[in-house]
Amino acid sequence: MLNYMLRRLGYGLLILVGVNLLTFVLFFSVNTPDDMARLNIGGKRVTQEQIEQWKAERGYDKPVYWDDRQQRAAKLTHTVLWERSVSLMLLDFGRSDARQAINIGHEVKTRMGVSLQLALPLFVLQVIVSVAFSLLLVFFRNTRIDFWGVVLCVLMLSISSLFYIIVGQYFFSRLLRLVPINGYAPGLDAIKFLVLPILLSLLSRLGGEARLYRAMFLEEIGKDYVRTARAKGLSEQIVLFRHVLRNALIPIITSAGSYLPYVFLGSLVFESFFGIPGLGAFVIEAISGQDFAIVRTMVFLGAALYIASNVLIDIAYSWVDPRVRLG
Repeated sequence: MLNYMLRRLGYGLLILVGVNLLTFVLFFSVNTPDDMARLNIGGKRVTQEQIEQWKAERGYDKPVYWDDRQQRAAKLTHTVLWERSVSLMLLDFGRSDARQAINIGHEVKTRMGVSLQLALPLFVLQVIVSVAFSLLLVFFRNTRIDFWGVVLCVLMLSISSLFYIIVGQYFFSRLLRLVPINGYAPGLDAIKFLVLPILLSLLSRLGGEARLYRAMFLEEIGKDYVRTARAKGLSEQIVLFRHVLRNALIPIITSAGSYLPYVFLGSLVFESFFGIPGLGAFVIEAISGQDFAIVRTMVFLGAALYIASNVLIDIAYSWVDPRVRLG
C-alpha cells in the first residue's frame, strides 16, 4: 500500500507539472502581457505608459521564460514563468490581474469554505437518496413502480439544470416565499440561502445517478451468490442490502468519487444563479473579467483535486472489497 501511494503521488506530481506548464504556455501564446494589460485596463485609448505601469505592478514586466540580463539561477527565477507558474506548485497563488489585485490565496480559502457548505451536504444527500431510490426500483423490478420510476429518471436527466433553477426560484421563492431567491449570509443564517440550491441540485442529478445505480444493482442480482443467498431462505430485503449493495459499492464509489473535486471547487451554475460567493462564482467572475491569474490557479487546483480524488477512490476500493490489492 505504501509503495502504491508513493508511486501514485509521484505520477500525480508529474501530471501537475505538465498541466501547470501546458496551461501557462497556452495562456501566454494566445495573449501576451501587453494584450492582458489592454484587456484589464479597458477603454479604447490605452497608452503604452499605462500598459507598462500595469505590467510592473503585477510582475509582467519581466521576460516570460528566460532573462539573459541576470546571473546564474536568476536567469530562470527572474521570469514570469517562475513567479506565475512555478510558484503555483508551492501553493503561492499571488495576486489577480484585475484592477483590485486581490490576494488569490486568501480568496480561495474564504470561498472554499462557502462552497463546502453547499457541496458537502449535497454530496452526502446525493449518494444516500440515489442509492435508496435505485434500490427501491430494483426491489419492485418488473412492476409499474419500476417502470414509472425509470420514466421519471429519464425525464429528470433530460431536463437542463437551468430549468430546475428557474422553476424552483419562481415556485419556492416568488410564489410560496419559503426561502430567499438568492444571496448568502454567514453563520447559521446561511441555511435558508442554501436549502433551495441543495434541493434543486439534488433533483437535477438524481435521475442520472439513480438510473446508473439501478443498472449496477440489476447486474449484481443475476449473479450466482445472489441465487445462493435466496436458496438459503434469506428475504429479498436482506439480499439487497447485505449482499447486492455491498458488492456494488465499487462502481458506486467510482461514480460518487468523481464528484469530489466539485465539493471543493463549487458549482459554477448554481453558485452564479443563487449569488453564493463560492469558488464556482469566483471562476465565472474571473472568466468574465479576463483575469487569467485566477483562471490558471483554478485549473491547477482542479487538477490537484482530481488526482487526490482518484487516489482516495483507489484506497476506498481496498476498504470495501478485501479482494482488491493495491501494489
